Amino acid sequence: MIKAVIFDIDNTMYNFDRAHRTAMDALLDCGKKELGLEPELLGGLIKETQQKIISRLGMNDSAIHNRLIRFQCVLETLKDRDLTKALGMYHAYWDTILDVMKPEPGLTELISALHAAGISVGVGSDMTAYIQFQKLARLNVLKDMSFIVTSEEAGAEKPSAEFFRLCVEKAGCLPGECVFIGDSLKKDVEGAEAFGLHGIWYCPGENSPEGNGRIEAGRRITSFRDCLREDRILLGDYEVKRCLRD
Repeated sequence: MIKAVIFDIDNTMYNFDRAHRTAMDALLDCGKKELGLEPELLGGLIKETQQKIISRLGMNDSAIHNRLIRFQCVLETLKDRDLTKALGMYHAYWDTILDVMKPEPGLTELISALHAAGISVGVGSDMTAYIQFQKLARLNVLKDMSFIVTSEEAGAEKPSAEFFRLCVEKAGCLPGECVFIGDSLKKDVEGAEAFGLHGIWYCPGENSPEGNGRIEAGRRITSFRDCLREDRILLGDYEVKRCLRD
């Protein structure tokens, strides 16, 4: 019996890739105005800086996602002592993400239906807590979350057992009573299943090279709208009886 459904955020609740492209345009424009750097040069410098941060911290630390640290290090590399520019770059990027992001079709209706059916709804996401809370608020689903887990709080990134252990602890039920929905096969699906949860891959495209030969239809959602049937909620092979008052 399913008692909790846990959602990833980026590329699951909204299209991060699309929002990121728009935000990078805003960031590179900011860099040209504030730093006098052409977009190609600044883009390359940001990538180099990120690799230095990863080399220093490893891949299992949420700070690798912190754009403020990233932009601070860019300025240090340039020997630019005006660190107020790091804040400007930070806001150019994240404010744009928050402005353009839209919930995936059917997401809010699915969350409402799960709540009406007595299912606990939570979030399990890599990243730092502050920006993820802001995203959930902008998507208008923060108020609907029963619990939130970020890799910053867990002290480990997905697909680590530490991350999913905290998700299950907050869900307040057994791992086998939890469904975890996310866009990454390795992090969200396989990571969840390794700890005993039911992993469901969210992939709205009809075909994806990542899933070929690795994932069957019963462990995949192509549309949140399609999860809602007249009398039930379908999460891949897992079914929840729907409350018709929702």
